[in-house]
Amino acid sequence: MSFPSLKNDVFLRALLRQPVPYTPLWLMRQAGRYLPEYNQTRAKAGSFLGLAQNPDYACEVTLQPLERYDLDAAILFSDILTIPHAMGLGLDFVAGEGPQFAHPVRTEADVAKLQAPDLSNLQYVFDAVSLIRKELDGKVPLIGFAGSPWTVACYMVEGQGSDDYRLIKSMLYSRPDLLHRILEVNVQATTAYLNAQIQAGAQAVMVFDSWGGVLADSLFQQFSLAYTRKVVDGLIREQGGQQVPVIVFTKGGGMWLEDIAACGCDAMGVDWTVNLAQARRRINDKVALQGNLDPMTLFGTEAAIRAEARRVIDDFGPVGAGGHVFNLGHGINRFTPPEAVSILVDEVHSHSRAKH
Repeated sequence: MSFPSLKNDVFLRALLRQPVPYTPLWLMRQAGRYLPEYNQTRAKAGSFLGLAQNPDYACEVTLQPLERYDLDAAILFSDILTIPHAMGLGLDFVAGEGPQFAHPVRTEADVAKLQAPDLSNLQYVFDAVSLIRKELDGKVPLIGFAGSPWTVACYMVEGQGSDDYRLIKSMLYSRPDLLHRILEVNVQATTAYLNAQIQAGAQAVMVFDSWGGVLADSLFQQFSLAYTRKVVDGLIREQGGQQVPVIVFTKGGGMWLEDIAACGCDAMGVDWTVNLAQARRRINDKVALQGNLDPMTLFGTEAAIRAEARRVIDDFGPVGAGGHVFNLGHGINRFTPPEAVSILVDEVHSHSRAKH
């Protein structure tokens, strides 16, 4: 499969800690509900799943933020729960409550029948990747993604989002053998899924370990990071003669930066509780860093947004042998004023040039 040649590779080079003229920028959840045009497309699609499972709609919303803003990467519009949905767990997005599974995995019998899905059940994702690559016309690179085995397991066992993770932690402490089996199946599924995205045209991939930070020390390494590492180890790292960088992001993972940086990734996402200068010292520029503006900054004044963007860039400091991709410390909030993103993009691109 051939695609138009890439015009802006600053994001990919930054991930690989190669020299770039400025700090590239993209935003987690940049194609989302804060954009009126996204809401219009979602209304046409009829539901979140109707949007995500239709390659034309997924392509349309992936490209929308790039038509508004001078971002340095596109990220596939999809969801981290496509894999368990393809396993037959019955995903639904309930208005006001978020994702819910009709058939959560909680008993020994549930775990015994669990298996990695047939990738043909996820073909709509790969079709969307190829279509987006074609429609991007080489403007910026396309990021593919998946949830980490642990984070996806949280949803599979809890059946929905959770405040206390009681069900999955009960399994962890009472039947760790069952949880390890779920995580092994998730590794197989996630590795195959990400590799299929790469083969379909994704130029970088990201593993979202959104709930790794809810684990106790030592249990994070055992039940989350060990399985993320297995996924990273199994990924295609070169496609069409180009390196395919891998980003790993653990929300709440600030105390484990050294461990995460050693998992084989090219770049590590960090949330807004982490000081980038300290993070660089701790990992000694072993991998690039991505982040890490507090998403709530975008509700501030223009002066505050610009000041905080400069602070993040200044915290990272002169890039030198390191790599920095500017991002939020988590997904953009649905109520974010769209004009705030324009201010952020302008400040990051202008202020960061002096650091390169």
